[in-house]
Amino acid sequence: MTEQRWYAGVDWASESHYVFLTDGTGRKIGEKIFKHSGEGLAEMAAWLMTASGAASSSQIYVAIEVPHGPVVETLIERGFTIHAINPKQMDRFRDRFTLAGAKDDSRDAEVMASAVRTDPPCFRLLAALDPTVIELREWSRIASDLGTERNRLTNRLREQLWRYFPAMLELESDLGAPWLLDLWELAPTPGKAARIREGTVAKLLKRHRIRRFDAALVLDGIAQTGCASCRGDG
Repeated sequence: MTEQRWYAGVDWASESHYVFLTDGTGRKIGEKIFKHSGEGLAEMAAWLMTASGAASSSQIYVAIEVPHGPVVETLIERGFTIHAINPKQMDRFRDRFTLAGAKDDSRDAEVMASAVRTDPPCFRLLAALDPTVIELREWSRIASDLGTERNRLTNRLREQLWRYFPAMLELESDLGAPWLLDLWELAPTPGKAARIREGTVAKLLKRHRIRRFDAALVLDGIAQTGCASCRGDG
């Protein structure tokens, strides 16, 4: 006897996910939007089980365009049978429903639910990853996000220094360098920079193990500014 199955398509997004569910014959059972949050993903899993009436989550075949991420990992952890599809292949299946190129979340979810039922060989069955791999992937993503944010903030810092304290830019190409940020905190304006003691700067350089120049050179550098009106404390 063939095991009864249900088929769901998940059109994922950064803030919410559209889910379309059918039975084994392709008859629509329901569709619903879930928020992208821990609570929302748990609600998605619970709804799939309740709406389908499946005895086991493995009987529900879920199609999605991404092979990893919170949605995939949540559903795999709960035992659903997850299949990923290449977005370009998805475009071909979408032509079965409409020739219009405009994206429609509801239609895309329906297309995936239909395609995983009729053409499973076009999908890639996903399996649970080793927890270490998942952790490394998340750390890699976090590192990438932090790197992007760091670049954004240093670009903003560069723009501000060009306006009133360009001499600070001559000291270090990496404006996010910890020693430069500490120096800027000590000397936020050219006026305050002129009153810093050489010994204070020497201690800062020693603490950060900066050996390519000495305190006198740093003080001489930040004393040079082309903005005469910026020499005060502002």
